[in-house]
Amino acid sequence: MRSPRPFAALLRLVDRFEERGVYVPGEDNHAISPWRDFGWLIAAWLVFIGVFVLFFALAA
Repeated sequence: MRSPRPFAALLRLVDRFEERGVYVPGEDNHAISPWRDFGWLIAAWLVFIGVFVLFFALAA
């Protein structure tokens, strides 16, 4: 079954974040990289902002 386009686009975005590396707890010998360590959070934030803007665009 094919996933809906917005969902597939979100998964591609998250996959791109994860390709840069995944945070391993206890491995503190590298500098913090927001894209690597917080990729899911950044993707969720972008989706939230998009839904927020669409909500007010449709309400007006």
